[in-house]
Amino acid sequence: QVQLVESGGGLVQAGGSLRLSCTASGRTFSTYAMGWFRQAPGKERVFVATTAWNGVNTYYAESLKGRFTISRDNAKNTVYLQMNSLKPEDTAVYYCAARLLGGTVYAAHEVDYWGQGTQVTVSS
Repeated sequence: QVQLVESGGGLVQAGGSLRLSCTASGRTFSTYAMGWFRQAPGKERVFVATTAWNGVNTYYAESLKGRFTISRDNAKNTVYLQMNSLKPEDTAVYYCAARLLGGTVYAAHEVDYWGQGTQVTVSS
């Protein structure tokens, strides 16, 4: 069983920045593929970003490239999502995701464990 605990969400004005954190339980975090997804009200949960176990291989939703950065610190069992130049359309609940076997995690059906979600609200 892996537990994922997110933090860092909140209310920010358009153009601002936030950094989300997700800390995982377990001793084999460094082997997991990790990702972030988001779900806006009334919409499906969608892929945001993913990182392989080494933190070197990272991939993003096309529309978010250049504004969002995913990173990880395996010594701290933590994955981060740095979000810059935020827009009102970035408002959503952001979920951390772990995939135990696999290089990356792009789709919800690939996720083995989810965090509880953290709300990000961007005001105009």
